[in-house]
Amino acid sequence: MTRLFHFLPALVLVWLAAFVAALPAQAQPLRLQITEGVIEPMPFAMPAFVPENSAGSQYSESLARVVSANLTNTGLFREIPRSAHLGRISSFDASVNYSDWRAINTQALITGAVSVSGNRMNVKFRLFDVLSGQQIGEGLQFGGSTENWRRMAHKVSDAVYSRITGESGYFDSRVVFISESGSRGNRTKRLAIMDQDGENMQYLTDGRALVLGPRMSATGEQIIYTTYETGTPRIALMNTQTGQRQLVGDIPGAMTFSPRFSPDGRSLVFSAARGGNTDLYRLEIGSGQIQQLTSSPSIATAPSFSPDGRQITFESDRSGTSQIYVMPANGGEARRISFGQGRYSTPVWSPRGDMIAFTKSNAGRFHIGVMRTNGSEERLLTASFLDEGPTWSPNGRVVKFTREAQGGDPALFSVDISGRNLRRVPTPGPASDPAWGPLLP
Repeated sequence: MTRLFHFLPALVLVWLAAFVAALPAQAQPLRLQITEGVIEPMPFAMPAFVPENSAGSQYSESLARVVSANLTNTGLFREIPRSAHLGRISSFDASVNYSDWRAINTQALITGAVSVSGNRMNVKFRLFDVLSGQQIGEGLQFGGSTENWRRMAHKVSDAVYSRITGESGYFDSRVVFISESGSRGNRTKRLAIMDQDGENMQYLTDGRALVLGPRMSATGEQIIYTTYETGTPRIALMNTQTGQRQLVGDIPGAMTFSPRFSPDGRSLVFSAARGGNTDLYRLEIGSGQIQQLTSSPSIATAPSFSPDGRQITFESDRSGTSQIYVMPANGGEARRISFGQGRYSTPVWSPRGDMIAFTKSNAGRFHIGVMRTNGSEERLLTASFLDEGPTWSPNGRVVKFTREAQGGDPALFSVDISGRNLRRVPTPGPASDPAWGPLLP
């Protein structure tokens, strides 16, 4: 296997002291509260970024387009078409004529500028509350190489999202998944990674071995997945910066699969099938020490750590049908938390720690759902012929998953935790098993 990708170098972020504009005490900052009751997207205007030199002009439109798409795709924002704009932003430092933007019902105005020198780019932006006629927060500037221009657009998107919603964004992040090709009876499945919006896809494996169920570590520095390269399921650990990989968690006579990282990245939990039983095991990566967590004639699989690393949720058929359980991270008594109609599988703990996402099958339909960690307040977000394998955005507000129509190819979809804003995530071909990584540094 060759080195197939690397993470982009860190961007440089500086505060622009010259842009500091403290809000007067009486001003009420623009704020969008994300609740189930939010159904009307906030209208915003997003003129092209102002090129501050000739080399910057080739990025001015692209930067604004990515920021606008990110915000619009959340379902929380609605862009006002450029054709409706009365005001013009010809200089980044020019004062804003708020009446022009109020006249077209703009609530938030985002302005930006870009300059390029050689392969270095500087991007800066401002956010304005049009109704109160105030700038929101300080100006920010991001610096980096021109090849990172989409990352800078994602950084701007995260900053805008955070300032308006009060929550962290999720745009400057990546998703690892299984890219599929070939006929249904002879599928090639390759490990791949892409930006959260489907851009910049790169293959991580060459397709010679079947791979399944990838997951990214909390730092994004490692990926684990199940590989059939030896003929039986084994767990592979890949370094995302070097592309180097190794097989881990070998248990003689057992098939190992469904690995998940602990929050600190030092250990894994996984399933091992041996002698007719499938149990959960924990591997300390540094020492190679393996600890058996469950011992039952039933199946225990699909483990997922809580964000504090103290508990594990998993699926098991020990009650007769597949249900969701929670137990201490080092093993112990398991507590069943799913009691609704149907079968539950692939539980994943939210990075916020407050919910567990899951797959549910009932009455011939598959659903992606969420519930509290004690099993209460179950809510189904989707329904289709086959929905499965949820994964959380870094801020715990959006869930990506695999959807497959009857007789069709699998594809990646996303939905917010209120069940709104169902969207297909663009990929070059059939895709499955998404796993959302952390925000990039």
